[in-house]
Amino acid sequence: MRSVPLQSLAARALCVGVLLAALALPAGALGATRPQPARPPVEALGALIPLRAEQGCLVARSAPRLGCARVRALGGPAPFLGSQALAISDDGRHLYVASSRSDAIAIFKRDARSGALTQAAGAAGCVAAGGSDGCARARALDGPNSLAISADGRSVYATSLLSDSVAVFRRNPRTGALTQAAGPAGCVVGRTIPGCALGRALDGPDVVVVSPDGSSVYVGSFLGNAVVSFARDAATGALVQPGGASGCVAAAPSDGCATALALLAPEGLAISGDGATVYVAAAAGNALLVLARNSSTGALTQATDGSGCIVASPLAGCTTGTQLAGANAVAVSPDGDDVYVTSLLSNSLTSFTRSSTGALTPQAGTSACAIYVLAVGCSLGRAMRAPEGLAASPDGASVYVTAFGSGALDVFDRDGSGALMQKPRRPGCVVVRPTPDCTRGRALLGASAVVVSPDGRHVYAAAFRSNAVTVFKRITRSMTRGQG
Repeated sequence: MRSVPLQSLAARALCVGVLLAALALPAGALGATRPQPARPPVEALGALIPLRAEQGCLVARSAPRLGCARVRALGGPAPFLGSQALAISDDGRHLYVASSRSDAIAIFKRDARSGALTQAAGAAGCVAAGGSDGCARARALDGPNSLAISADGRSVYATSLLSDSVAVFRRNPRTGALTQAAGPAGCVVGRTIPGCALGRALDGPDVVVVSPDGSSVYVGSFLGNAVVSFARDAATGALVQPGGASGCVAAAPSDGCATALALLAPEGLAISGDGATVYVAAAAGNALLVLARNSSTGALTQATDGSGCIVASPLAGCTTGTQLAGANAVAVSPDGDDVYVTSLLSNSLTSFTRSSTGALTPQAGTSACAIYVLAVGCSLGRAMRAPEGLAASPDGASVYVTAFGSGALDVFDRDGSGALMQKPRRPGCVVVRPTPDCTRGRALLGASAVVVSPDGRHVYAAAFRSNAVTVFKRITRSMTRGQG
């Protein structure tokens, strides 16, 4: 027999040993030895990744393409008075956009996995004044600027600044299509429009919210210096304004409304998760108002002991705060512990701690505010000139701000105390024009509104000047699990 070198026998034995060991492993174990995709670092939580090519943005058919998909009824989305022009249904299936130049609401189906948006053909893909652009026909939709969806997903409400109106639509949960009710059930207006119900204090309505219990709808009247209250019919979605002071609060006695301090040009509304408090960002009042809500009647009242309003300049009955000039968007954190406000003229984002009664206390130190031009006592907010839109992620880890002047989407980390700090370097901002310390994005000129999907996996921003909606993947906790 031919002799075999000892080295060869050892090598064979090693190979056989490895093979036997491999055969003894559980099924699939060999695959586990392959290189695995690296998880994002824990500090990347909340960071944004723009989707590529046409999945990453949608533009109006008349606008420069910018590599985006062309769609209908997307002219002038999220106008300057339209920081709440985006709304996603609670089931996460559909995104709605108020498009002021198109006099329309664009409707998009959302892919839960990729976040990509698609528009149905014909009337299922949009509603518009006069049925333009192949959309379903709508009334009282002249310059729509803000949207709200009821928690049951059955109703969509749209304010229109130019027609002094609130349009009421029934939503098909399966297709997302909107249908406006005939007659007065389909619209409430501040001036006579045939076929619509007449409401009080509806002068230049700018923003709308629905209470968590679905029984009330509130509208901020920018030109009327008022917040209008409606009782909502849960079965039909129709709105009825209560009589007297229960139907509205205003800066001055008018239309039978109750009066409220610092309620000048309300541009932002948010309601706490418990439904007990409505917060109002008043642009001309340079103020954040705290209104107590009666859960039985929906009526709003304001305390005059200093807890009912926080103002930039001293005002009797209010507390003096900081960086609130041109307050225009407000959001309550998902846990209900904090309230955040963007202010256009201050170029700032301010933070408040919320008590169990709804009262607000400014955050301490530099956590109290971030500002575009660094001010004493505030942190620096990069690419945050003329901040407009505001949204908090469902997991409470992130806050996003759209900056109209910078053409940017800014990313803030939120810690356990509710304090905010902008992410460092490029993850902290996405901008339309290249800068060394921000990520470059597309179609963000005049960015005004932002919304986070209910599953927290995607972020959407609407930009007025780009006539576009951009789509971002968001780094979530599941992507960073097991680290740090």
